[in-house]
Formats: sequence, structure tokens, C-alpha cells
Amino acid sequence: MSQTAPTHRSKPVQKAFKNFTDYWLTDASFGVLLLILVFTVFILPILIEYEHVHFVFVNTVFLFLFFTGIWSSRERILIFLTSGLFFTQLGLRLLRFSDFDFEFYLSERIVGILNMLVFIFLNIRLLFRDMEINIYRVIGAINVYLLVAILGAFVFETIQIITGSGIAGAAELRGVDEDYPQYIYFSLVSLTTVGFGDMYPTHIMAKMLSVFLSTVGILYPAVVIARLVGANKK
Repeated sequence: MSQTAPTHRSKPVQKAFKNFTDYWLTDASFGVLLLILVFTVFILPILIEYEHVHFVFVNTVFLFLFFTGIWSSRERILIFLTSGLFFTQLGLRLLRFSDFDFEFYLSERIVGILNMLVFIFLNIRLLFRDMEINIYRVIGAINVYLLVAILGAFVFETIQIITGSGIAGAAELRGVDEDYPQYIYFSLVSLTTVGFGDMYPTHIMAKMLSVFLSTVGILYPAVVIARLVGANKK
């Protein structure tokens, strides 16, 4: 009896783990991801600006996004890729609390960009799989749009770190996590082609990125709508 007990105890754990992994491949997961992204893009910057959250929590939010990416595909090569990127990101973020925090800051941001690129790719695949049209797929399209905004924020910050200049204007950049509200704001302004003018790109790479985001912001809705409408007619 003592030999079979661990097996029986492990079955509920295995079932819970399987349900978790299966969930992120269903359309319903788009709804949960939307809530996380809305918080990350629109609410988290406000909390950071008013110093209402600790940066351990901020880093945990991004790590959870990358963690869900591991379960967004059943293909072994993608699982290995997303797992490797996640644990690399985790290791670099843990170094944030060591004596070598700033030395690995740029590496952390670059890995974050790679993580976000793969996560966007996986969500696009899930969005257009079997070309089924429902409310969850519409939510999935919004998720990809918000993920592109976060990716833009990461790249703007990386340009700022590498070149020493990227964007300028009303806000003062300090070169740390506290700058995330400014980067996500400018990324959204570029992506939505609003262009308030209170912040603007100063380096050529930041200028080209701003133009690229504006182009994506215009073309992405048109392409997605056309794809979904075309699939619906079939």
C-alpha cells in the first residue's frame, strides 16, 4: 500500500497540470490574457508612476506572460525555445537583486524582446488556427495588438540604453524600470498614430521604430479584419 500511495497522490497534481497546459491552447485563454494585458498596458504604468507597486511585482507580471507562452504550443521545438527564453529571462531578472544588477540590464531587455517576439508569433498562430471565427478570436486579435505595444516599449528602452538617446520630451527618463510608463505610452501613441507631440523620437532607430509601429497600427486591423471576414465567407 505504501508504494501505491504516491501514485494516487500525484494523480490530482498531474490532472491539474494537464488542465492548466490544455487551457492555454483553448480560445477561452484569450479572455484571461486580455485582462492581464489590459492591466500591464493601462494600469501598471499608473501604479509605477505613483509608486504603488514594488518592482518585484512588476517583473512577476512580465515573467507570467512569458511563462504562459511555454504552454501556447504543443510543438517540441517551440516548447524548448519558449522554456529556454523564459528561464534565461528569469535568471537575468534574479540578477537584478545581486551586486551585478546593471551589468545584465541590457541582456535582460534583449531577451525580453526575443520572448515577446516569440509570444506574439504564438498568439498569431492561435488566433488563425483552423480559421474559426468567434468572439474569442476577436479578443485574440486585440491581445496581439497590445503585445506589439509592449514589444515597442521594450525596443524603445533598448535603443535608449544602447545609444543614450531614443525618445525625449515632457518626461524625464532615468534608465531603469521606472521608465516603463513613458516607453509604453510612446509606443501606444506611435501604434495608434495619435501623435500628441509631448514626446518624440530623437535617435534615427527610434524614429524608424516609431514609423514602423504607426504602419503596423494602420495595417494590422485591416489585415486581420480581411482575414477573418474571408475565412467567414468560406
